[in-house]
Amino acid sequence: MSRRLLALLGACVLSAAAAAVPAQAADQPYSFRLLAKAQPDECFAGIGQPYPPGPPCAEGTPKVNQAYVWGLTKVGADVWFGTGANTHCLTSGATLDVLQPTVNDNYVCEYGESQIAENDPDIPPEIGDQRPPQVWLYNARTRRAVDKSAEISRRSPQDAERLRTTVGLRAAGTLQDVVLLGGPALGDSLNLFAFHARTHRFIGSVNLPAYGNIRTFLVADRALYLGVGIGRNGGAGGAVLRWTGSARAPFRFQTVADLPVQAADLALHDGRIAATSWPADQPTSQAMLAGVWISPPLADGAPGLRPEDAAGWTQVWNARQYETDRVISATYGGGGIASYGGYLYWGTMHVPLKATKVHQTLYPQSGDEAIALQVKNTQRAISIWRGKDLGGPGQRIELLYGESTLPAYDPATGTWADVPTGWTPKYGTSGFGYQFNNYTWRMAVTDGKLFVGTMDWSYLIQDIAGQVTGGGSDAVARVTRATMDSPTIPIDPDQYGGDLYMFPAAEAPAQAITKTGAGNYLNYGIRNMIVDRDGLYLGMANPMNLRTDPDDDVPEGGWELIRLTRNR
Repeated sequence: MSRRLLALLGACVLSAAAAAVPAQAADQPYSFRLLAKAQPDECFAGIGQPYPPGPPCAEGTPKVNQAYVWGLTKVGADVWFGTGANTHCLTSGATLDVLQPTVNDNYVCEYGESQIAENDPDIPPEIGDQRPPQVWLYNARTRRAVDKSAEISRRSPQDAERLRTTVGLRAAGTLQDVVLLGGPALGDSLNLFAFHARTHRFIGSVNLPAYGNIRTFLVADRALYLGVGIGRNGGAGGAVLRWTGSARAPFRFQTVADLPVQAADLALHDGRIAATSWPADQPTSQAMLAGVWISPPLADGAPGLRPEDAAGWTQVWNARQYETDRVISATYGGGGIASYGGYLYWGTMHVPLKATKVHQTLYPQSGDEAIALQVKNTQRAISIWRGKDLGGPGQRIELLYGESTLPAYDPATGTWADVPTGWTPKYGTSGFGYQFNNYTWRMAVTDGKLFVGTMDWSYLIQDIAGQVTGGGSDAVARVTRATMDSPTIPIDPDQYGGDLYMFPAAEAPAQAITKTGAGNYLNYGIRNMIVDRDGLYLGMANPMNLRTDPDDDVPEGGWELIRLTRNR
């Protein structure tokens, strides 16, 4: 049965389509298996052109819009996940202010010229490539994936409209027979959808106008928490909410953290909840930068966190304590976080070329040499950290992977200089030694080991370097593209694809499990991980929406659900 026929029938990937994915090496202790993959869902006939019927596509090119396994959770043998469509285009538009349509062999971003934006005044140009996300249910016993999205749309016009206006289902969580999936919505608000875990029946949906983003759910001491942001993309502050609902009333919450920044990833550590954060739109203090926050003890007073704990959170680390350049520090994000071996581990995130664009806006340079220095010196790869006794007098933080010096710009002299960070990395340089590892997307502990999933943007560089910075001038775009593909910033095609690293013990450096997107180098990141006994389910990010030909020598675009298992 062909993939296109499967798409037509409305079933995603059945057991017959699952496939083993090559491991990194013959003696690799873990292996990967592809469980489900996004299928072409649209036909593309040119930027700004109507979308021909299909697929199959009698006219135009098959296109796969669904790009990320963005929210992921598990109930017994059931794996629930929500998707995000054309997420690379949405990030370029909404975060990097790119509005000029582009098309190449890998993907198309139409922005305001898409038929979606042309025909819907509610869709702004920067997210013109938005498509409604999908809800999927994969069962490990039947090895069958089912698209549950139509059940939402059939329930009521209000539910259908909420799904249509959701930018992507960024987070998923479950407790007490309820599965919740949520994502940012038009109007800088938040949409949530609820299903019965046992019967798989859709319960309902809600719009929460007080919040503009959601990133992670966490179950801690039999309570469900979620991290949210306020305002556009969460840039106006944030909170941690505790779910107080039920299957009859699934959308009840209490605010248990009031933060000046949006909460990103969450982890339970030493009887507290720890949260990484993303910065405010216009940070005026270090509390508004990317950092790590810890809650009051969950055991104090009533079980779990309560509204009276909302003001008791403490920031224990922020990006300015490491980053030497003030402007670049404001572009850091907080990434994956996990408790392991008595330590809290976390990593940083860096939107490709965001720091470059911000620097070029604040300090425009003239001349190719000055522009090239600005491009080169604003690049940052992920740094990996851990800490103990956080928030107390004996707090100890270590830099595991990072830099002892970083370039900083002096506006008074117009020059760059390497400035000591004040840290010495314990194991190696940024990005686990590869400077294109730009997101610490997720951390998870299983099999007695800590796993870290990254995004690697090296495959995208030629396509986006000039596009992102081209708003400055043709010279900026030209020099940026040349600088990012030069001997001073070497790209290794053998390392295309997101990486999975593993710490085998608390006092051992990380080991690479895959550096090539778990067998598909178009998987530029491991967006999600959830534990399955001594293995993991991996939710992959792959926005190469025009890579849909199964007969060429290039792998295919679209999200993938992969299972990592330990070899016996």
